[in-house]
Amino acid sequence: MKVVIVNCFDTYEDRIDLLHDFFINKGHDATIIQSNFRHFKKVKRTESKQDFMFVESKPYFKNMSVARMTSHYTYAKKAFQLVEDLQPELLYVMVPPNSLAKFAAEYKRKHSNVKLIFDLIDLWPETMPIGKIKAIPPFTFWKLMRDKNLKYADLVITECNLYQSILKNILKGIKTETVYLAKREVNVESHPVFNKDEIHLCYLGSINNVIDIPKIKRLAKSIHKIKPVTLHIIGDGERRDILIDEVKSTGASVEFHGKIYDVQKKQDIFDKCQFGLNIMKDNVCVGLTMKSIDYFQAGLPILNNIQFDTYQIVVKYNIGINVAHETIEDVAYKVANVNMEELLVMRKNTKRMFNSQFSLGAFNEKLRNVIDR
Repeated sequence: MKVVIVNCFDTYEDRIDLLHDFFINKGHDATIIQSNFRHFKKVKRTESKQDFMFVESKPYFKNMSVARMTSHYTYAKKAFQLVEDLQPELLYVMVPPNSLAKFAAEYKRKHSNVKLIFDLIDLWPETMPIGKIKAIPPFTFWKLMRDKNLKYADLVITECNLYQSILKNILKGIKTETVYLAKREVNVESHPVFNKDEIHLCYLGSINNVIDIPKIKRLAKSIHKIKPVTLHIIGDGERRDILIDEVKSTGASVEFHGKIYDVQKKQDIFDKCQFGLNIMKDNVCVGLTMKSIDYFQAGLPILNNIQFDTYQIVVKYNIGINVAHETIEDVAYKVANVNMEELLVMRKNTKRMFNSQFSLGAFNEKLRNVIDR
């Protein structure tokens, strides 16, 4: 079978690689069409990659701009000119950008025999921290570009159950399944060593405008009143200095490690920590974060305020503490008084849960179940 995967963003490429390998291992011919513009770095991609066709795309330099929306729309139009040439039997389309849903639906109407799958890896404008203006034009028209075209899919895959809940009225009558993000297994050694008289926390990932720095500060301050706190930061971002300064102002210590790509070095830092921070602003519409999956893979329990999927996972598998519905002081007391035995149980639970929900094996099994039936 000829499979074509259409994707705009290199930020989704880990998922794309897993999809590519899944289809290749089933004996299919898989081609990926993707933009040659790197969204995070805002630079043109120059390297080639097997089975990838990179489409020349207009650059943009602000995440909220007409230039960005124009670039995405033009990319979508070009991408489907290539789809027309390739004539796939299975068309797998990553959304957003929402313009890809529009062009995919047009293609499906012209080629009714193609099997069309939408993979909703994000929701625009719902997940954007832009307040109430997302409910007025042009954002409503932008949203409709996705919503009115989902009905043409033979299957809609969502990154998390939260997205299905938000779109429940739109998705009525459409076959819909959740396929979580996943990570390949890494070869590391883990030897957790905790200081029972101190609390070590980890923040992993981009330090941007969606993380809740005031809440992290209040949490660090409340724990530090009971036991000394050290925050380990793995990552970087435009709000790095603010996060460091705010946490230090509580009397807590900060160890800034910067970006680390060596998995064993990251594991060594995780093994010093009792919990990883998975805390974003309350208005961020997300059910699962990539950082949380990194924590899970490392066996690191989390302090979490992400709702829906992650909240339920923390409760079901006993892999941390949910911050959202408790006072900061109550959470701080629990963190400061967690004992070694409880931590080791949570670490085992976390690793076991990762293997069952977010491993490569779990990803492939879920895909087989939803695509083949």
